[in-house]
Amino acid sequence: MDGTLAVLFLLSGLTDMGLNHCGAEGCLAQAPAENRLAISGGQVLFQEDHISNEIYLKYDFGNSYGPFQPSFGLSVTDEGDAWVGMGASWTAELDQLYVQLSLMPGLYAQGDGPDLGHTVEFRSGIELGYEARNGWRYGLMYDHRSNAELSSLNPGLETLQFRVSVPLN
Repeated sequence: MDGTLAVLFLLSGLTDMGLNHCGAEGCLAQAPAENRLAISGGQVLFQEDHISNEIYLKYDFGNSYGPFQPSFGLSVTDEGDAWVGMGASWTAELDQLYVQLSLMPGLYAQGDGPDLGHTVEFRSGIELGYEARNGWRYGLMYDHRSNAELSSLNPGLETLQFRVSVPLN
């Protein structure tokens, strides 16, 4: 996987912004949003092989700027690799189904896992899921990490996870 998810995030978010968020206050006007805490777990894939498991915590802040909601993420693998980053999420909802795209630059600390080529690693992802009437979300998440060629070594890494998120409002 290359930067496809990052491009999809930008195209979806910018299209939504142009169609639904450009008003008198501008296209990136601050608005209240539902802050959420999510936990997910699943497989880490390196060059299509399952190499470890990961726990990932994600926090979506309680405001948005146009269609973009600031997000913070932190993950750790059972190999001792860690990633921490901050970026944005974009969410589309249809009744109780949703799709969420995210893009977060962050810092990678290698444990016993693969050398990804750089400390700076960009994490772009897609989550598809269901939101229960109580606001809890259950989804499948796939993401890709790479250093966007900040280094000549840029093998990339993927994760496939099950996520549960709860509203904090």
